[in-house]
Amino acid sequence: MRLIQLKDDAGQVRVGVVDAEGQSVRVLDGPASMYALAGTAIAAGTSLAEAAAEVPGGAHLAYAALLRDGRVLSPLHHPDPAHCHVSGTGLTHLGSAAARDAMHQKLQQQAQDGTLTDSMRMFQWGVEGGMPAAGSAGAQPEWFHKGDGSHVVAPGAPLESPDFALDGGEEPELVGLYLIGPDGTPHRLGFAIGNEFSDHVTERQNYLYLAHSKLRTCAVGPELRTGGLPRDLRGTSRLRRGDEVVWEKPFLTGEANMCHSLENLEYHHFKYAAHRRPGDVHLHFFGTATLSFADGVRAQDGDVFEIELPGLGAPLRNPLRSVAAGFAPGGVRAL
Repeated sequence: MRLIQLKDDAGQVRVGVVDAEGQSVRVLDGPASMYALAGTAIAAGTSLAEAAAEVPGGAHLAYAALLRDGRVLSPLHHPDPAHCHVSGTGLTHLGSAAARDAMHQKLQQQAQDGTLTDSMRMFQWGVEGGMPAAGSAGAQPEWFHKGDGSHVVAPGAPLESPDFALDGGEEPELVGLYLIGPDGTPHRLGFAIGNEFSDHVTERQNYLYLAHSKLRTCAVGPELRTGGLPRDLRGTSRLRRGDEVVWEKPFLTGEANMCHSLENLEYHHFKYAAHRRPGDVHLHFFGTATLSFADGVRAQDGDVFEIELPGLGAPLRNPLRSVAAGFAPGGVRAL
């Protein structure tokens, strides 16, 4: 099922079901948010799709108009943004079958030469142990904290790059959306497209700057796809400047294009008790192998990032906007 959050004609948050053709949205009469609908499903012991199907709703709205008018929100949020955890895992994707063979050869050669970097060593651990048998723990991935719910912007809204940033570039990724149940069990509502917007120049200075580079806004949506995923998901990532597409590249994700299983990545995130606090929301980015920055392209103010992954519904589009950070050296006040 394809679900969205939207603002109705009165400006209230509602849940909608997108039809199979992606043309119309049935607005549900029931819970006023995906968070509330998911809570109902957990309490009833049903799936999110089953819970949505049981809610009446006769109003139908044009999906394209909702997107155009900025009325589509991120598909999941917490009423208190501090209780929405945004995180991600890196070094998880192989790229393509051809690249996979080249990577294996490169890893073997670097291991023999003694020149294997820390990043490549972690990637190698994933290649060798990131796909364990179901119910088993595999290699740990690279993990990072991105912020809380206040860092998540809606589809169509600007991704803001602070004035201290050295770069602002897209990262097209698959995102898992979760709600922790009353007993501490993580419940996956489904998956969405995400733009894990980052500062790649800062990260490239030294991999220990990864944490700094990730503390930025990000975008998720527009749709939440319930249920499982195809192993091979293929789409396109683009950078638009005015009427021109200045960069475009295929975007591959899903377990067929990864060196870690989704189950393994979920385990290494939720094994920490602090990540299983009842009532909390988690938005977790699963990584990518496709970046315009890697091809020498630098996004400019006003450019629009477009991530298209047909298996997860409508594309995610967000413009880049530079903003003042609002804080300067010496800004801490002693009490």
